[in-house]
Amino acid sequence: MADLPAAVLFACTMNSLRSPMAAAILRHLHGHGIYVDSTGVRAREIDGFAVAIMDEIGIDLSGHAPKTFDDLEDTSFDVVISLSPEAQHKAVELTRVMACDVEFWNTFDPSIVEGSREARLEAYRQVRDELMRRIKARFAMMRAVDV
Repeated sequence: MADLPAAVLFACTMNSLRSPMAAAILRHLHGHGIYVDSTGVRAREIDGFAVAIMDEIGIDLSGHAPKTFDDLEDTSFDVVISLSPEAQHKAVELTRVMACDVEFWNTFDPSIVEGSREARLEAYRQVRDELMRRIKARFAMMRAVDV
């Protein structure tokens, strides 16, 4: 098993739902063991449905401050994971002269779902759960023997 990276950046189009959700999940699973940030090609206020469905699993997104690639204070990441095609292009551009892995996890944008509130929330839950599965698989920790 490979060592966990020291710093991970999640990127999406608006930094308002997919990348903040992914970053919050990784922080929740690994605490301060990995530096985690999120960004977007553009920035828009955090999505209320994302806040609601993350709250269901005990993760608070309400204080998320959206930012763009240009707003990043530090670009020393070991892994950049882009969640949308637009973010993938920016990630490749950002890392062109860096020793950094770029991964593309094309992730559905649940904000395009129409219908009842419950139908929309279910679309967000599916994205949250997919991100949780992928993050657990990608950033698996070897656990010490339980005491």
